[in-house]
Amino acid sequence: MSVFSKIFDKIFRRAEAAPAPGQPGGASTAPSYPGAADAAAAGAAAQQQQVDVEAVLNGLAASNSQKLNWRTSIVDLMKLLNLDSSLQERKELATELGYNGAKDGSAEMNTWLHRQVMNKLAANGGKVPADLKD
Repeated sequence: MSVFSKIFDKIFRRAEAAPAPGQPGGASTAPSYPGAADAAAAGAAAQQQQVDVEAVLNGLAASNSQKLNWRTSIVDLMKLLNLDSSLQERKELATELGYNGAKDGSAEMNTWLHRQVMNKLAANGGKVPADLKD
C-alpha cells in the first residue's frame, strides 16, 4: 500500500466509522438489481465527498496526548494518524507524489509534501480548508 493510500485510508475510514447525522450505521442497505454495484459505487463516491478532513484530524488531535501541528507539519500529520513519519517514509511519499527536489527531509520537501497531501485529499473527496491547499 502506498504511503498516500495509508494516509487516505486512516482519514476516510475514520470518517466512515462515524455515520453522518440522520444516517443509520451498521448493515448495508445496498439494492440488489442489475447495475446495483454501479449505483452503490456512485453512492459511496457521493458519501466520500462529505468527508470533512479538518474535522476528522481535529478530533484525532483533541484525543491525542501529544501537541501535534497537523495543519503545517507532514511529520505531525503522519504521527497523528499513527503512521511511520520517518525520513524513509517521507522519501517514499515524495517519490510517489512526484517531488523533484532533494529528498533530504528539508523544510522545503516537508512543506511541499504537506501541501500535496492536502491537495490529493481534496481531489479524492475530502473537504480541506482552502488555506491548506494550493
